Amino acid sequence: MLAAVLALVAVAAAAVEPQGPVLGVIGFDLCEIDADGLVGPPGGKVALDYELCIPVGERFVAEVQAIDDSARFQPHSPGRIGCGPDQVLVLGNTQGPDFAFVLQRLADLPYVERIERAWLE
Repeated sequence: MLAAVLALVAVAAAAVEPQGPVLGVIGFDLCEIDADGLVGPPGGKVALDYELCIPVGERFVAEVQAIDDSARFQPHSPGRIGCGPDQVLVLGNTQGPDFAFVLQRLADLPYVERIERAWLE
């Protein structure tokens, strides 16, 4: 039952326009992303990668991991977003129908100032 409710919330989240402070935090257009969390032309769709900075500390890492299972932590890189020496770069992606819910929750964290698209090379 709980799984069914969570699935409905995730599907509904993907169809909802971002609101409030999220618009000031997420620096890319969520409308480009389809219901499966993918962007691009038919036959060539891929997940959108994103990056953000969090403070150094296990508590922050654990909090982000609990929200975003795609999160990868890069403590020695500033990324293109420009994390400072007291911050850790976090890379994630939108693959999956719950991407909007994940991004909303990350954007709501008081220490996340920006979430930008990552152009991985």
